[in-house]
Amino acid sequence: MKTRYLYLVYFIMSITDIVTINLSYLIANDFQTLKSGNAVIQVIVANYLWLIAALYFGLYSRKFVHSLKQVYSLTAKSFVLFTLLFFPYVLLSDSGKVAVDFLLLFYFIMMAGIIVNRLLYTMGENVLKKYFRITKPVAVIGSNDMALRLAGFFKDSDNHFAFEGFLHQEDTSYLDATGNVLPSIVEQIQSASGSGIKDIYVSLSADRMKEFQLLQFEAEKHCMRLKLVPDTSNSVANYLKVSYMGDFAVLSHRNEPLEEIENRFKKRVFDIIFSSLVIIFILSWLYPIIGLIIKLQSPGPILFKQLRSGKNNQPFVCYKFRSMKMHSGFKQATKDDDRITKIGKFLRKTSLDELPQFFNVFLGDMSTVGPRPHVLTMTKEYSQIINQYMVRHFLKSGITGWAQVKGYRGETKDPSLMQKRVEHDIWYLENWSMWLDFKIVFMTALQVIKGDENAY
Repeated sequence: MKTRYLYLVYFIMSITDIVTINLSYLIANDFQTLKSGNAVIQVIVANYLWLIAALYFGLYSRKFVHSLKQVYSLTAKSFVLFTLLFFPYVLLSDSGKVAVDFLLLFYFIMMAGIIVNRLLYTMGENVLKKYFRITKPVAVIGSNDMALRLAGFFKDSDNHFAFEGFLHQEDTSYLDATGNVLPSIVEQIQSASGSGIKDIYVSLSADRMKEFQLLQFEAEKHCMRLKLVPDTSNSVANYLKVSYMGDFAVLSHRNEPLEEIENRFKKRVFDIIFSSLVIIFILSWLYPIIGLIIKLQSPGPILFKQLRSGKNNQPFVCYKFRSMKMHSGFKQATKDDDRITKIGKFLRKTSLDELPQFFNVFLGDMSTVGPRPHVLTMTKEYSQIINQYMVRHFLKSGITGWAQVKGYRGETKDPSLMQKRVEHDIWYLENWSMWLDFKIVFMTALQVIKGDENAY
């Protein structure tokens, strides 16, 4: 395989990086002499830490060949991780201003040296491509959408392939009436073998696997590999997310970032920290004030407690500041509802009535951001008439959510409004990130300051 030249370049790049680290250390150490006998140990540790950072990001990986853009990106990531690992080690070994000055100088020299290495790497690869056949020659059978995309990928010079063309440019059966490979394709495969092509790619739908087997037999006669790229156009697989469970590829209907334990952990840590801050610095003094006003305006408890549907449709007791006069039964609040007290109207308009739900967040029943929890009767009713309504219960309920900051809150007489709310909740489920949570919290804060016409 001709790409052994590229592997050689990668090997040289790893060696020059190590040499650069050692030279940078020696130069920096000469300018800023450290008052310790740890120099030899430190430079050995530096080498190991660089290899750990580079291997972590796959900078020297042999499993696949990186494009030039990837090489520069992975180098930058490796350098950042290396600096974060090496910095505390040197400070512990040689504390004081001298150690800091040494590190800054060392990082600067090392960064400059690695940049020079990458420029030489780029020049070396360009020379190899120009004067030697270091790219891997490939061909494609067929001309469906996936085959055309493959050809475009191979034509990209950064991918280290040499696209030699199509062996057959018709998206029809590759077999003749007798069930054998078309003679024209057989001739093209033989010709491709003579020109040095060793890998052929074909894109087929699931119902044409028999063609792949016969094409493979024909290719192997000429010591060529036939590789299959499934054609998922016009297929339900095109809309599925692929994940892996051991050696098994698992298809699911949607992407759910919060199915990953590390994402749930990050979200939970944020919830605990944020709810603790609200409870300590806001509710600690605001709760008695609001509670006293509620008591003065209407007899009854300070908190309104209600069973609501949470994650996996499990009910939990949701807390709110009581904003209505005591009454029996459930009826969704409406505009100019006479049950709402004066303080209750203010609390609802500013969303301050939701503050006690930070206790729910701290206890783990809710999250700061997520689909708003509904009472059990609403869940039962809307699950029968709203498409994908129960999907929103894959997540913990939230004090605020994507639907709320987009204006879908309050009374929902029209089922289409609830449908829109559900669509926004599902969008949040499929596109969750910590940055999205921060954005929603910020947008909620702005709504609280400006007021929301749908809050009543």
